[in-house]
Amino acid sequence: MAARSPSNPRLAFVSANTPAARAARKALEKRYGSATTAEADVVVALGGDGLMLQTLHRNMRRRTPIFGMNLGTVGFLLNQYRAAGLPARIKKARHVTLTPLRMVTIDTRGRRHEAMAINEVSLLRSTRQTARIALAVDGEERMPDLYCDGIMVATPAGSTAYNLSAHGPIIPLGTGLLALTPINAFRPRRWRGALLPHDSTVDIMVLDPRKRPVAATADSAEVSNVVKVTVTEAQDIELTLLFDPEHDLEERILKEQFAP
Repeated sequence: MAARSPSNPRLAFVSANTPAARAARKALEKRYGSATTAEADVVVALGGDGLMLQTLHRNMRRRTPIFGMNLGTVGFLLNQYRAAGLPARIKKARHVTLTPLRMVTIDTRGRRHEAMAINEVSLLRSTRQTARIALAVDGEERMPDLYCDGIMVATPAGSTAYNLSAHGPIIPLGTGLLALTPINAFRPRRWRGALLPHDSTVDIMVLDPRKRPVAATADSAEVSNVVKVTVTEAQDIELTLLFDPEHDLEERILKEQFAP
């Protein structure tokens, strides 16, 4: 096993379950060696944005920096794939720190669930009928009765994903904001959401959970039949992504605001 040093970091490789990603992982492990994720100085993720989110969740408590290379479709959270010069790229990479959201839910049976979200926490109706919810921010009721298909709280990193598709705002990194975005609001029709300070506590109450059931999702973790969802920033957790200087995440998010 190679010794630890800034120019020769221990690398752990993880890959999506696709032929291209598996082949790349095998070739890179042969070229650079391989450590376990527990031993590694840097985790190298090979795949798409879905694989990157999975890797971030699996390494959330270790706080190991993650350098992604795109072998998927969009690759918004990843760098370009190049096999050569990987240790040098990692050494020169820019560090971007992300803070996830903590979702705490209570379901109709009174059970408590907790999950983390890097992109967004979203609530969606589970039947043909619209959801009926109330919103409070920092303990103060802000929306007593909202009929909609759902609602989400999105981080800056997630603001260009589902949030943008729901016509929510793009939030540059470092602004200290979260997006509260309704999904197909029916009443009041003209409400388009809100920008909140990053340290806000958002309480979402489902007003008619038996007749109008709602499910809550933190990235890929889903809880059915919720009656209350509380969303806060998980300030005890920091995630570090590494980007080539020419593909910095902050610049990508900025460019999205001018996309045709």
